Parts: sequence; structure tokens; C-alpha cells
Amino acid sequence: MRSIQEIVAKMSGAPREGIALVEKAYTFAEDAHKDHKRFSGDPYFDHLSETAYLLADIGMSSKTIAAGLLHDSIEDVGIAPETIEREFGKEILFLVEGVTKLGRLKYRGAERHRESLRKLLVATGKDARVLIIKLMDRLHNMRTLAHVPEEKRKRIGLETLEIYASIAHRLGMGLVRRELEDLSFEHVLPNEYRDTKKLLSERSKATLDRLQKMTNTLRKEFAQNSIKNFQTDSRIKGLYSLYRKLQRKDGDIEKIYDIAALRIMVPTVEDCYRVLGLVNNIYQPLPNKIKDYIAFPKPNGYKSLHTTVFSGDGGIVEVQIRTPEMHEEAERGIAAHVEYKEEDAKTGSRGGSFDWVKSLIPGFGRKSNTPQTRYSPSSAPSWLSDLGDAEEDPELETSIKTDIFSRRVFVFTPTGDVVDLPAESSPVDFAYAIHSDIGDRVFGAKVNGKMVPLDTHLHNGDIVEIQTKKTAKPKSKWLDFAKTTLARRHIRQAIEKEKDFR
Repeated sequence: MRSIQEIVAKMSGAPREGIALVEKAYTFAEDAHKDHKRFSGDPYFDHLSETAYLLADIGMSSKTIAAGLLHDSIEDVGIAPETIEREFGKEILFLVEGVTKLGRLKYRGAERHRESLRKLLVATGKDARVLIIKLMDRLHNMRTLAHVPEEKRKRIGLETLEIYASIAHRLGMGLVRRELEDLSFEHVLPNEYRDTKKLLSERSKATLDRLQKMTNTLRKEFAQNSIKNFQTDSRIKGLYSLYRKLQRKDGDIEKIYDIAALRIMVPTVEDCYRVLGLVNNIYQPLPNKIKDYIAFPKPNGYKSLHTTVFSGDGGIVEVQIRTPEMHEEAERGIAAHVEYKEEDAKTGSRGGSFDWVKSLIPGFGRKSNTPQTRYSPSSAPSWLSDLGDAEEDPELETSIKTDIFSRRVFVFTPTGDVVDLPAESSPVDFAYAIHSDIGDRVFGAKVNGKMVPLDTHLHNGDIVEIQTKKTAKPKSKWLDFAKTTLARRHIRQAIEKEKDFR
């Protein structure tokens, strides 16, 4: 059990009223759950205090931490919502009820539980804190999954892997995603987990020794070039991430160059580029393996410079270069941006629930008279808000499988805006992602300056230009290669409209 002192110690800079709120919630939840036990026989409050500690550790506000302590009080011990509102206010009740709704999801495959998945995802669009509380709740549950009856472990592991780890990834929460994936991997695919763990352990020591030698060399080089206040550390690839990559590389670990990565943190963006030059001057970089995610951040906010180099002793190593702020964002993702004002005593209003979007979406805030596109939303990530467009969506199963849980590709408009699409998307998907009118009038497409068929698969970094014609109309054969729910829905609507017209 985490003591209140341990939780408060993580709330650096919190106002006195915020600490008092968390202390009150701690005492309330401890009393409410005094007779409530976990599968292990331990007091259930142990789980609540750990959830609150994890929320405090990633810098969440006092109201979010209080909601973390109270999140099972309605569902599990019958505390009336009116009691929560009276004792802690409407905002905390809203968060607790949001997490309660998510807790009712029992995932057994997207096809069978599509409406529950819709509620899960759409609820997160209302307030990002609801999802963050649920992610911390799930993280602690996964750490203690061994105490759950065996027949439930695989189902919970699969739910975590296919829903929660995937969403943590989309929200840029790297540390949470990796731990959720690896904890789930052990229960969902135990044989593959064991084999991958053995393979990684055989490689890890030699790789870490190599990284240490490189670090020593680079430290001397940085000192000679007046690079100061830098930090270095190393990262071993997560087991599930390695397993997925082995699948794509036909099981050949020799083709995987990022089993371990050397991370270098320097104070400024200018320092990042200076260090990149020094690293590539000392170690020969692999062709086409220098990636600039500072100039072109990933849609989930990730920023860093990557270069993959020959280490000089027969090895190949990935080096990641970033500022401390970029590193924090890479680890914490959305949690590094969710900042909520305390409720205004006079007006009772809350801080903007969607402020976090501004830091995660490239081009947010750009003034434009053009129709709003998927890559510049004003309220929520496009993949999330799209799911709430219609009360009944016959293609939600496709949406779940492709729009959220599959690998993604990030392509560019001719003006440099980023468009986030599922893997194997086509120019038609791209066109509809920009605007439905453009999708409905597609006549041709250029990728990287060359005309291509409309069923061409797009790849990371492609620059896509859509050619339109007033007389052009969607064709039924587009449904054979369109991947996004948005595109398929508009294509079907256009085809049905054409039939009615005839």
C-alpha cells in the first residue's frame, strides 16, 4: 500500500488545497473499501493507492489523483454518485463515472464488443484524464495479474494488448505502452514470450558493452567540442516490440538494428543537430537511416533525431538525440501536456479539456479559410473523433482493426502537413482524410511527383498530391482497396446516392 505521504511527495508544486483534496479522497476511499479484498487476499485499497501514486508520478493534477483513489467506489462498494458529488464536486464525479464506464468493458474481440469499444474511445474524447486514470489503473492490474484466476489472464492480457497498450502508443506514452505490452505478451503468447526473452538476453550484454564503449568515446568528443550539460543512457527494446519486428524480418535478428539504443540528451535543439553531426563524423551512418523527428514530429508528438551507425566493432547501433523536454514527452506523451486549471471559485468553470491537443497535432492553431482537415482538428485527435461521428456505424469493426490497432503510415500534403493513416492506405484514403469533397472528386494522384494508380499503397514520408475533376465520382472498385472507415463510408454513400438518382 502506498501511504498518503508517498503520494503527496510526488505532487511537487501542488497547492495546499490540492493536497488537502487528495488526503480527503485517500481517507474516504480507504474507509469505503475497508472490507473489499483483491484476488490475492490483499486489501483492495492497495490497488487504489498505487493507481493514485502512478498518477502523481506522471504529474497529474490533484483532482485527477483524487479521482484515481475514488474510481472504483461507485461500481465496487456502492457509494452513491450523489455522495461523491457532495464530498468532492461535479468534476471529480464526472471523472469517476467516466472511469466506471470504461471498467465495464470486458473485451473478447472487436467483432463481438464493438459498441463497448465505441463507448471506450468516445468517452476519452470528452476528457483525456478519464483515459489516463484508466491506463494507470490497468498498469497496476497488469503488474499483479499473476493473482487473477488463470482462465481470465489471457482475456485480460489480450484486452490490454489490443486496446490499452495501443491507445497508450497513440497518445505517445512510451513507458506505459512498453510495460503494458510486455506484461500482456507473457500471458497472451507465453511460448513466444519465452523464446523472445531468451533471444534478447543472449544479445543484451554484448550490446550494452558496445554502447558503453561508444558513450566513453562520445563523451571525450563532446568535451573537445564544447558540448556541455549532456546526459546519456541506453534503452533495450521491449520484448513485444522485438517480437513484432522479428515477425516482419522473417525471424532474423541480424536484420534488427535497434535492439538497444544510445540516448543522448542535450539542452537545446541546436545542440541536437551539432551532436548528430559529431556522431555521424565518428561513426559511419547507415544509408537512409537518419530520421529527423524534430523538423517533422510524429503525430503523437514524438520528437527526436535518430541515426543508425556502424559501431566499428562489427555492430550496428541506433543513436537517439533529443532535449530533456523531448525525452519527457517521449516517455509521458499526453500526460506531459494535460494541464487543467482548478475550478474557478466564482464561475465554476473548468480549464479547457482539449488544451492537450495543441501540443500533439502538427499545425494546430494555423489560421485558414479552408475546410478543417484531419490533420488540424480543434477538439480531439482525428482517429478518436471520427469514431463518434455516427451513433450506428456498420463499419466500426473495420475502424477498430485498421484505424486504431494497426500500424500507421505518416504521409505529407504538398504544403508539408502530416496526414496519419492506417498501413496500406491508398491515395483515396488520403483524399478523404483531407476533405470529403476532395475524396468525392478524385481523378488522379501523384506520389513523390509521379502519377500512380489509385490503389497504390502509401508509405511513410510519401508526398501525396490529389488531382480532382468536377465530373469525377467515387467508384465501387475503390471499396476493394480503401482502408479507412471515413473513406469507405463516403464511397458507399456516393454509390447509393447515384443508384437513387438513376
